[in-house]
Amino acid sequence: MPDQPDEELHAIRLQVNGVPHDLRVPARRLLSDCLRHDLRLTGTHVGCEHGVCGACTVLLDDEPVRSCLTLAVGAQGTRITTVEGLAAPDGSPHPVQRAFAECHGLQCGFCTPGFLTLVAAYLAENPAPTEEEARAAISGNLCRCTGYQNIVAAVLRAAELGAAGDTAGERPESCGETGDIRREDSVPTQATAQSPRGRGDLR
Repeated sequence: MPDQPDEELHAIRLQVNGVPHDLRVPARRLLSDCLRHDLRLTGTHVGCEHGVCGACTVLLDDEPVRSCLTLAVGAQGTRITTVEGLAAPDGSPHPVQRAFAECHGLQCGFCTPGFLTLVAAYLAENPAPTEEEARAAISGNLCRCTGYQNIVAAVLRAAELGAAGDTAGERPESCGETGDIRREDSVPTQATAQSPRGRGDLR
């Protein structure tokens, strides 16, 4: 959204992916817009703009939040991690990124950045989830392509890679073969979705 000519601007400093950025933004600037338009970090996608779909999920101090519901001025003093910041400094993919590629946990890819950041934070807290726990962990993010089976498999594969120091060998034959998850049963609804915690949660 463009700034209004008479709109007051506020000087802020955001720490994004380990890099400080000094910006002047209006009080109403959303973090998602600040990342995409001011900092040109377009990996963060904006879908519903109501905090429901999860495509805009980023990490604030390692906690997943909806950046479309978070004001940029409110993110000062936090460590912001976007999907661009998940990879190692040498460019090697994060275990979650590798797992999503191996397990074909994406199709159109629009929702993928939100899933990647969410799952990275989740596995940092629960590095060895069960299939049921993995399914519950992703229930707050929506995907309209995959049916979720391969995303659940990717979560489990990422846990395996993390436990093995990201050296767990080639893609296993079982990747993508989670339990009997029927599409109509696995798609989260707004009533059952678990939104990420943090400043962007309106519940």
